[in-house]
Amino acid sequence: MDIHQILKQLPHRYPFLLVDRVLEIDKGKSIRALKNVTINEPFFTGHFPHRPVMPGVLMLEALAQAAALLAFDALDTSPTDDMVYYFAGIDNARFKQPVEPGDQLILHVELLRMKAGIFKFKARADVDGNIAVEAELTCAMRKVV
Repeated sequence: MDIHQILKQLPHRYPFLLVDRVLEIDKGKSIRALKNVTINEPFFTGHFPHRPVMPGVLMLEALAQAAALLAFDALDTSPTDDMVYYFAGIDNARFKQPVEPGDQLILHVELLRMKAGIFKFKARADVDGNIAVEAELTCAMRKVV
């Protein structure tokens, strides 16, 4: 899935779109995607000017966006204007190494279960084969009124 297909599936836009490409998707099971981390990212001007590091919450957000792509694919649907995909929980988050400009985050997300619009995922992001972050994510797909 290239960036054009991702833009059709996710409502996020610059500077908050954090998935550049889907490398592999196993329908209803898992997704492998990537996020290229560049010095041009707006958060690096303040986090931190002397040693730029990608904020951990944004790594989790990148994983959640990959998880959303997996969820929409599993349901054979696309988001609509009256649908929102929210974080509902983050469990056992562990940050193993800093992510810096020039790194490439490989996002791995596995769908553990889905029921009534609630999704549970096991997720991790690697840099050069080393785990940068891992967590269990719970997300909810809801219609807005």
